[in-house]
Amino acid sequence: MVEKRLIRLPEVRRTCGLSRSEIYRQIGLGRFPPSVPLGERAVAWNAEEVQRWVEEKIAARTPAQ
Repeated sequence: MVEKRLIRLPEVRRTCGLSRSEIYRQIGLGRFPPSVPLGERAVAWNAEEVQRWVEEKIAARTPAQ
């Protein structure tokens, strides 16, 4: 069984390379994994979903010619 891990915004930013505002904009557009509520004022992201998003971006790039 794979261990599920939640990561907070600073680690999400390091992983995907996007700014805080761009992460939330992409979530609003349905193009980035949504956050998981942890409490009244705290959220995190599923690490596996964020990593999958990164891998999809890499796979979708146009190969160099």
